[in-house]
Amino acid sequence: MMNENNNTLGFTHYLFLWFGAAVSIAEILTGGLLAPLGFQSGVTAIVIGHVVGTVMMVLCGIIGTQERIPALVSTRISFGAYGSYLFSILNVLQLVGWTAVMIIAAARSANEISKILWGMDQMSLWSIGIGGLVLLWIALGREGGLKRLNMLAVFLLLGITVILSTVVFKDSSALSVLPAGGMSFGEALELSVIMPLSWLPLIADYTRFAKSKTSAALGSGLGYFIGSCWMYIIGLGAAIVAGNPEPSAMMLAANLGLSALGIVVLATVTTTFLDAYSAGVSFNNIFPELNEKQVALVMTVIGTVIALWINMEEYESFLIAIGSVFAPLFAVLLTEYFIIKNRLVRPEVLINWSALVVWALGVVMYYQFIKMEFILGATIPVMLITALLYKIIWGYTKQWKYCKKSPMAL
Repeated sequence: MMNENNNTLGFTHYLFLWFGAAVSIAEILTGGLLAPLGFQSGVTAIVIGHVVGTVMMVLCGIIGTQERIPALVSTRISFGAYGSYLFSILNVLQLVGWTAVMIIAAARSANEISKILWGMDQMSLWSIGIGGLVLLWIALGREGGLKRLNMLAVFLLLGITVILSTVVFKDSSALSVLPAGGMSFGEALELSVIMPLSWLPLIADYTRFAKSKTSAALGSGLGYFIGSCWMYIIGLGAAIVAGNPEPSAMMLAANLGLSALGIVVLATVTTTFLDAYSAGVSFNNIFPELNEKQVALVMTVIGTVIALWINMEEYESFLIAIGSVFAPLFAVLLTEYFIIKNRLVRPEVLINWSALVVWALGVVMYYQFIKMEFILGATIPVMLITALLYKIIWGYTKQWKYCKKSPMAL
């Protein structure tokens, strides 16, 4: 179990941690979804979306560093203890879902490679094997997984990223192909914002162990922004040039052979570790007597079992669902913490109904903006409107919210 008093992670650790988290098959596949927009417009959407999403991610990480609390515990500042339980449950569902998605994506790629190399078609075996490696990574803990092995893994992944980029962009003229159409800029922007947004309920789980606020903010922000934009652009380029953003095809085209299997597995483990571990941390918010590492191991097993039974056909809908829940949630929290400057978890506030109502309105607004195909996507306008609405309502409810009940108040 992580020791909250042992704050030893610095700039380099966070840079490597979040770059490793960004180098994943899921990010490449998501970048491939933007292909109908064309390369230039697609890259513009990727960069703008990641600037917005990464800034939100870094701000949430700062809360974890300053208060030394996990991400879902920080939601008690705005929503109270019972409100944080609701979001812990939603986050656990999201993270178990991500664990399954990552395992499925990696197993598919590994299976394609093994079929070509050895004629072996064992999708289920690959899913179980990759899930087992994630279990091992979690068992190594913060000192083993987040420091020594993660740094080694990121150096290897950086080299592979360069190779994949070379394969995709060796014929740069292909990137001038006219957009195929069928996707609005707003939709592409939203798919770019959603990936960093999905890390908002996780980042403070790790920045709470930082040596300093600056080192954690810069390391996390730069590592994730560079890594995720790079993965999206690789997927975008592969989908435009070859019509296939599947990483296994790129690696086989690079004649990586057996090494391709190790690459797929390594990229998956470094990312899925964070999902599974934070699922344990979120569950620990509801049941603090449980060991978060042991819970994370159980969540990994559940995610692996789910991976054996579901498919990836609804992947884009899964991303939209994540945005609808967490965009308004963290708009409320960031407004409370950085604008209103309420920064204490108050045990007397069990649930803040005004914050929950604003969040629910934000969820509804999110789906309305998705239907509109607004040029700024859904996350950006929903977070701005939700923040403004919460600031206005807070002005009317602040006395009720924080006053302890007394005989005079009855």
